[in-house]
Amino acid sequence: MDGFTCDMCGKVLLADENTRYIVRIEVLAAYDPMELSADDVATDRRGEIQRLLDAMRQADPEALQDQVYRRMQFDLCPACQKRYLAHPLPEPPASGTNADS
Repeated sequence: MDGFTCDMCGKVLLADENTRYIVRIEVLAAYDPMELSADDVATDRRGEIQRLLDAMRQADPEALQDQVYRRMQFDLCPACQKRYLAHPLPEPPASGTNADS
């Protein structure tokens, strides 16, 4: 079992360390149950569905996939595993900036 490096610091794992850690991250779109009314059911949505399908044909498949689900896996050395557990999310951006841009 060789060939692993820490995805945070680049340290060679299993040669320099006895232990490596695996971090798995799943990002899922959270869809809450919707309530449908009689009007919702009776409304013809074929045009709306067609517009969505046309837009999807023009979009980047990976970007579409990221809107629904993404799974990632990272190898960490013991030191980076401790740092990750202490702060699993990056610091929020400075006030006045938008993380979505």
